[in-house]
Amino acid sequence: MSIKNKIMLITYADSFGKNLKEAGEILNKHFKGIVEGVHILPFYPSSSDRGFAPLTYKEVDKNFGDWNDIDQIGENFYLMYDFMINHISKSSEYFQDFKQNKDKSPYADLFIRYKKFWPSGEPSEKDIDLIYKRKPKAPCIDVDFSDGTSEKVWCTFDEEQIDLNIYSDVTKQLIKDFLVYLCKRKVSIVRLDAFAYATKRPGTNCFFIEKDVWELLDFVKSILNPYGVELLPEIHEHYSIQMKLAEKGYWVYDFALPMILLYTLYSGSNKRINNWLKICPRKQFTTLDTHDGIGVVDVADLLTEEEIHETKKNLFSKGANVKKIYNTMAYNNLDVYQVNCTYYSALGNNDRSYLLARAIQFFTPGIPQVYYVGLLAGENDIKLLEETKVGRNINRHYYSKEEIETNLQRPVLKRLFKLMKFRNSYEAFDGDLFINEDCAISNIELTWKKDEFNTTLSANLNTHEYKITYYDISTGRFEELKEI
Repeated sequence: MSIKNKIMLITYADSFGKNLKEAGEILNKHFKGIVEGVHILPFYPSSSDRGFAPLTYKEVDKNFGDWNDIDQIGENFYLMYDFMINHISKSSEYFQDFKQNKDKSPYADLFIRYKKFWPSGEPSEKDIDLIYKRKPKAPCIDVDFSDGTSEKVWCTFDEEQIDLNIYSDVTKQLIKDFLVYLCKRKVSIVRLDAFAYATKRPGTNCFFIEKDVWELLDFVKSILNPYGVELLPEIHEHYSIQMKLAEKGYWVYDFALPMILLYTLYSGSNKRINNWLKICPRKQFTTLDTHDGIGVVDVADLLTEEEIHETKKNLFSKGANVKKIYNTMAYNNLDVYQVNCTYYSALGNNDRSYLLARAIQFFTPGIPQVYYVGLLAGENDIKLLEETKVGRNINRHYYSKEEIETNLQRPVLKRLFKLMKFRNSYEAFDGDLFINEDCAISNIELTWKKDEFNTTLSANLNTHEYKITYYDISTGRFEELKEI
């Protein structure tokens, strides 16, 4: 099934119902026409990070179901799969064979060995300082081999996520084998997770190395193209990187929108949102929430440092049940680039504010993605956060089938779903966006036009009241979209 310019759900395999079978049943029963695509977060056997430390891509984790369950969802919804091109599980057969047989292992060149990577066998302090890393130390672990020797091997993230040497032939072959297998399933788009970390050379920051990045993306694209599968590189960094990807024709994420929109709704000013909507890529997936936090680094230079600081300050003061401590080591989180909070709670669990945020997202260029917690206007899960002491779990609630069905009765969801159905069905969103820059700074007015189809979102950014009008082809008149 090809990609559609219609809303895509993001969900874990065990969070929207207890498994993939239940998720499929819930989607078919309650969400047809509301979402048209599904990004199922990693559903492969994994040893860490809720699926992001895969052992293989040729199996579905038995706790979630099997390939038949994925295929059933793919009958009615276009699908996105993840591919972690930067790393593979420490518990995988490939790394375990390497530990056992070292240089004699057929997978010895799959991994980045410090003694081979660095000219002197070890990085200098200057080398370590230069690396764009996620830990306050050199990105490596010590590996003990069966022969009694030990070596340092590159490890950017969790110790279960061992980096791959994308430059070796054995790695390229493994990537190709996995991707070809996935392409033969029901998949419309493959998301390359953390791909900017995959490029590494001594003397560089080992992050988004330009020449190497384009070669890597070309390589992946050459594998996917024969199957008609699209590619979405995932990266949280300065928005200019997304612009570079977009210039070369790749799908990108709009990770800047969540913070810009919070600033807009907190401040009551259209200045930053109007500017972003004018310049943002058109071939993109828009987000307000994902399984990660709300990105901060993505909006550098789109918001000033003062505006970013003020937005974060307002998030903690105006948001519901979100505290600064949730983004510290006390909750296993030192990612200064993201804030952990559901989007509904970031707006104070206020229905009107939340619906306006979603309306603006749906009027933003690109294909909207809605995270499963956001689909259900979910509040911060303080209980799960405290039980696990993992900051990101504040936005990773496990919804049972019964809990979802109870939530469906809430007025905010009935209004949200009507808005989503309109976004999916009204043809103007396949046309062009027009921004009224002459309206008052506390207002926003966005219009989409295609042929005779014409729809406008008008909103007051102080009161968060809004209305949507559209040209009704059947009556030949402009009508207002009624909320319920």
